[in-house]
Amino acid sequence: MIEPAGSAGRDRVLDPVDRNSELLFGLFMVLSFTGTLSVATAGREDVRTMLIAAIGCNAAWGFVDGMMYVLRNLVGRGRDAAFVRSVRDAADPARGRALVAGGLGRLAPALDDAALERVRQWLQALAPSLPERPRLQRRDLLGALAVFLLVFLSTFPVVLPFVFIADLRTAMRVSGAIALAMLFVCGWNWGRYAGSSPLRAGTTMMLLGVAIEGVVIALGG
Repeated sequence: MIEPAGSAGRDRVLDPVDRNSELLFGLFMVLSFTGTLSVATAGREDVRTMLIAAIGCNAAWGFVDGMMYVLRNLVGRGRDAAFVRSVRDAADPARGRALVAGGLGRLAPALDDAALERVRQWLQALAPSLPERPRLQRRDLLGALAVFLLVFLSTFPVVLPFVFIADLRTAMRVSGAIALAMLFVCGWNWGRYAGSSPLRAGTTMMLLGVAIEGVVIALGG
């Protein structure tokens, strides 16, 4: 998405969809470890192994996901710049307007030729300020750090009951309740962001999360 100069600093590094997605990803990863414990057979050594594996796994995947976030941003800005240059280099204004309409997608029918022409001219004026190659920005690194922290820190609310509660059955119940609460909050936030019922979205996410986690554990995740 092409942003006007100076707008980036006013926006949050991650939007609500990104934040909730990364939190859910980390949550599902840690649940794939806690969900394999058996009350009947697991001992303290098994719990310790699970804790180390869950924390290590989410740290590794938080790092990988952070790097992928940076790459997605670079690719996205490169694609935006290529689009602007294609509009600038169009053979004639009509062709440029057609490219603009194609870039707008479903919004294009709402604009007449005069509006499309104004956008074309704006993109032409913008083209000289765009670098030939996308450059790494401070916001990319901040976003990568935020992604890492969301995935990594989502581990601890679910695993801490196994640290502080000696009885494994009780620890598993408390951990499961915390996981359900986190799923509900993520769904609530998504529902509010999408303009739908937060309660319905939270409940749906909680049920869907349980189903997804069941499949992940069944497949050996």
